[in-house]
Amino acid sequence: MLYFKYKDNVFRTVQKANICIVGPSKRFLSGISYYTIRIANALSDSNNVSVICFRKLLPEFLFPGRRHVGRNISHIDFNPNVRVFDGMDYNNPLTWYSAYRYLNRSKPDVIIMQWWTSSVSHMLLFLKIVGYFMKSKLIIEFHEVIDPMEEAFLPLRLYSGFMGRLLRKNAQAYITHSEPDKKLIAARYGILPEKIHVIPHGLYDQYERINKKTAREKLKIDDEFVILSFGLIRRYKGIPYLIKAFEQLPEIISGKTRLLIVGEVWEDKKELIDIVHSSPLKDKITLIDRYVEDSEVSLFFSAADIIVLPYLRVSQSGVAHIAMTFGKPIIVSDVQGLRESMGGYEGAFFVPPGNSESITKEIIIHLGTQEIYNPPTIGWDIISRKYLEIISKKV
Repeated sequence: MLYFKYKDNVFRTVQKANICIVGPSKRFLSGISYYTIRIANALSDSNNVSVICFRKLLPEFLFPGRRHVGRNISHIDFNPNVRVFDGMDYNNPLTWYSAYRYLNRSKPDVIIMQWWTSSVSHMLLFLKIVGYFMKSKLIIEFHEVIDPMEEAFLPLRLYSGFMGRLLRKNAQAYITHSEPDKKLIAARYGILPEKIHVIPHGLYDQYERINKKTAREKLKIDDEFVILSFGLIRRYKGIPYLIKAFEQLPEIISGKTRLLIVGEVWEDKKELIDIVHSSPLKDKITLIDRYVEDSEVSLFFSAADIIVLPYLRVSQSGVAHIAMTFGKPIIVSDVQGLRESMGGYEGAFFVPPGNSESITKEIIIHLGTQEIYNPPTIGWDIISRKYLEIISKKV
């Protein structure tokens, strides 16, 4: 069990908690994988932390990013003092039994479940039932309010609704990353607002800044300016609006600028390629359609003058939490929780979603300014303390 006391206005842990975090493994690498690793490592500084990873999430042929499944493309990993079970497979009950035995040995006071998709709901529900009989408290952390792909198809929507109700019922607390998401979650799922806690998303500050000239030389870019859009490409990411905004730049700017669109295309691939090929500035647009390894991330962000995130909707953005650590101007859509999570970053410039003219205007203002902005203070140690304040009331 875990107890807390205040002394000299300092928050102190008297006894360690046994905390189990449930999230995806690096096999199906995503922003949630990185988040699970970072929060587990942060909490392990003052607690006994174990992790249960989901190793196989769904049949690989259904996964748009199947080309990178299982590849070792990330250097980030759990600290040695974090115990890891890797992992549970969606189609193998024997791995579920192994997870049960692992939980039984760990005896967690609290289980923190990462929620981002209903495709893993059956495994989460199994662990919830096991935790209930072990008298572990349950905290569910929302990284999405809804999954856009699941919402688009009726069978998935019905499954998501049914399993979600079972999973969310009677949890001791819920965590999200912004006040707008808290309101959406409370309204959509009928959860009492006082049970939903807002903890900011931490910065992904594990990437090293490198010299801009060096980065461009390695990427074979010789344009004077570089505009970067980074991350998985899905319909709601709004990339066509960025391309239109680029086309609207004065020729004196577009003629010496490279638009760099980097990220694995998950949806509307043919449509996006057609937009690029039919653009009057197609020779100034580079589309890199693949999942970028950790070793390359610094190259793209260091090479950029401006980062543009033209989302049409999103709860949070892991890319934004990488971009802020590089100190570059970020033109970002004013959607849901992004204004709150990026509001402390002076280099964030908000535009209405789906408004190419506003993107063009902001690019003209900030391109070539060379100003470096200080990232906001969202350290994982601070975030860890916020978790512990919630956990201390639930165990």
